[in-house]
Amino acid sequence: MNKDTNAQNPEDLTGIKLTNVPKSAVGAKAIQSALKHIKDEVGVVKGIQLLKNVNQHYGFDCPGCAWPDPDAKRAFLAEYCENGAKAIAEEATKNKVSPLFFATHSVQELAKLSDYEIGKNGRITNPMYLPEGKDNYEEISWENAFQLIAKELNGLSSPDEAIFYTSGRTSNEAAFLYQLFVRQFGTNNLPDCSNMCHESSGVALTETLGIGKGSVTLDDFNHADLVIVMGQNPGTNHPRMLTALSETKKKGGKIITINPLPEVGLMNFKDPQNPLKWVGSGQNLTDLFLQVKINGDVALLKIILKLMKEKEIANPGSVFSNDFIKNKTDGLEEMLLNLDSFSIEELLPQTGISLTEIKKATDLIISNNNIIICWAMGLTQHKNAVDNIRELVNILLLKGSIGKKGAGTCPVRGHSNVQGDRTMGIWEKMPDTFLDKLDEEFNFKSPRKHGLDVVNAIEAMHDKKAKVFFGMGGNFVSATPDTEFTAKALQNCDLTVHVSTKLNRSHLITGKKALILPCLGRSEKDMQTSGEQFITVENSMGIVHQSKGHLEPHSKNLLSEPAIVAGLASATLKNSNVNWANLTADYNLIRDKIANVVPGFNNFNKKVSVKGGFYLPNNARNNNYTPTKTGKANFTLNKPSDLKLKDNQFIMMTIRTHDQYNTTIYGLNDRYRGILNERRVVFMNKKDMEKQQFKNLELVNLVSHFKEEKRIAKGFLIVAYDIPEQCTATYFPEANVLVPLRNVAHTSNTPASKTIIITIEKS
Repeated sequence: MNKDTNAQNPEDLTGIKLTNVPKSAVGAKAIQSALKHIKDEVGVVKGIQLLKNVNQHYGFDCPGCAWPDPDAKRAFLAEYCENGAKAIAEEATKNKVSPLFFATHSVQELAKLSDYEIGKNGRITNPMYLPEGKDNYEEISWENAFQLIAKELNGLSSPDEAIFYTSGRTSNEAAFLYQLFVRQFGTNNLPDCSNMCHESSGVALTETLGIGKGSVTLDDFNHADLVIVMGQNPGTNHPRMLTALSETKKKGGKIITINPLPEVGLMNFKDPQNPLKWVGSGQNLTDLFLQVKINGDVALLKIILKLMKEKEIANPGSVFSNDFIKNKTDGLEEMLLNLDSFSIEELLPQTGISLTEIKKATDLIISNNNIIICWAMGLTQHKNAVDNIRELVNILLLKGSIGKKGAGTCPVRGHSNVQGDRTMGIWEKMPDTFLDKLDEEFNFKSPRKHGLDVVNAIEAMHDKKAKVFFGMGGNFVSATPDTEFTAKALQNCDLTVHVSTKLNRSHLITGKKALILPCLGRSEKDMQTSGEQFITVENSMGIVHQSKGHLEPHSKNLLSEPAIVAGLASATLKNSNVNWANLTADYNLIRDKIANVVPGFNNFNKKVSVKGGFYLPNNARNNNYTPTKTGKANFTLNKPSDLKLKDNQFIMMTIRTHDQYNTTIYGLNDRYRGILNERRVVFMNKKDMEKQQFKNLELVNLVSHFKEEKRIAKGFLIVAYDIPEQCTATYFPEANVLVPLRNVAHTSNTPASKTIIITIEKS
């Protein structure tokens, strides 16, 4: 069977329309857009029933982002955002992908569609099997599907020849069972989407503060004097964050925004929960916008640190929190000495910002003590991503802005339980303390050899050292870098398996054999033999709470994720002492096991039954840094970008549209950037266009350059935009073909999807 790997990147344009960039975000237009998606996908009556239960106490958790819900009062009928409503509409869609659909649509035919068109086909209703040499999926029973996977797994020369990937939407209960099964099978090959997104945050925060999670709570935004938002676009990716920033402003706090693009949502906001504010000018959020060049963040932060140091020397005790530094930190002298090896004159060109504006930011930092710094993938997907995070921690430590109300670190996570999955053991290198407790609880010896992360797993499959790929959720081929290389890696497998709700690209780029296992969505009832179940999730701020769907399942042939794991484990593991059927009959039993293994989950069932759930322990939040190697919070030495561009080269970063969440594409518009009905665009500075003699909407090809390698993405339209010179931006997954697999962040091994060197050629 000839599967076209280039089909991942179809080059058909869809008819672009440019509009004015709006002056404010959210408001009535966001509500109108959300309701249109609900109406088109679900219908008005069913849609209202859905929305009134989203993110409510004892309702279901939105399958979108991991932004936390308020601890106490929640908005009636509006505790969700526009993109959350789109995610819910997609999950509860009327459209179905049945066995008849697969019988009449071949893999080759479907692979020619765009990712948007593939996803719009709807929910998968039955387990489906693609036999070797065939081009159409066929219906298969659950029992036969589990037996087929078990045969492939048990036929491997080593358990390490299997890859078990996890998406961030997987519940705590499913994730815990999944990692238990994988480790009883005999491997730690548990790559997950964190490897591609916030791994750099986890590495940097663990080293500096002793915990790989953020330290703030939602209430801290009510007490912050200053919030710095770096490398993120909340208006699209987690719009409910704008409400928290709005509260900061109402209480007199200031906001600095640092980003290559002036994202509308961070400039002006109309509260969707208050109809009186839908009209008028809206609320200005950003007090100071620093339009940094792509990957100029360390250079910018170093200049701020140097200016802080100068003022502290001139007036001791006026800038640094000396008592905090003395009692709680280590490494200050080395960090300050290292600053002397960099001059402002050499750092400034990397930032693209005037020294006057940087001094304004520095003055705001100096004059405020309760400081929160928030960030997302604009900081975590660079070669020096770990340096980015460590450097911003340096600033917080100098100010003592950690471990107290209104201050701390706030990495804003993506999928709604990506943080919980890691807590449950989804990691290729879990510490021995976790594995020891797992072994004690289940009476076996888990493997200690570290497994493969996403990048290494792709290489292993490409080299035919890994032969079975199992994906627990997600859209692996569209989420990962180096599209053609990754596609070939999957095709080299003997078997690829995907647990999914909807059809996606990864079902069409397969191994010799392939399976699709359809699962329940968040909004659907989960009935097991002991009765109706709920699941739990952990949000960005370490709150664990329950989620319970209320809709009837889309198909009688769907299984829950825990039931799928249990069925697979029962079929595969011949000597397991785990009663998998009992655990999935009653999820309370899974939570009892979690309570015995995972720190902070004691009395799990009791604590999660309380309205709103419970907070997990957080040493940094409690101003305790003993888990670090020094027993204190650590200052670090960090390096700015070492990229050198030729005159005709540009840095490219991949971004999302407003009609998109991760790899799920809800529509073809990017309303907040003035782009309608097109995704194949490259944003470019007007001065760069003039130098290269390009016109607006000219059709071009993008060529990435990594070492001696070249990758090409054909058929993109240039759009003149407010972006720093020699910087460009394109949407993923269309531009993932340009991202080299081995262009990764040091230490975290995260693909550097925000630092791609490209040239632009006329098409």
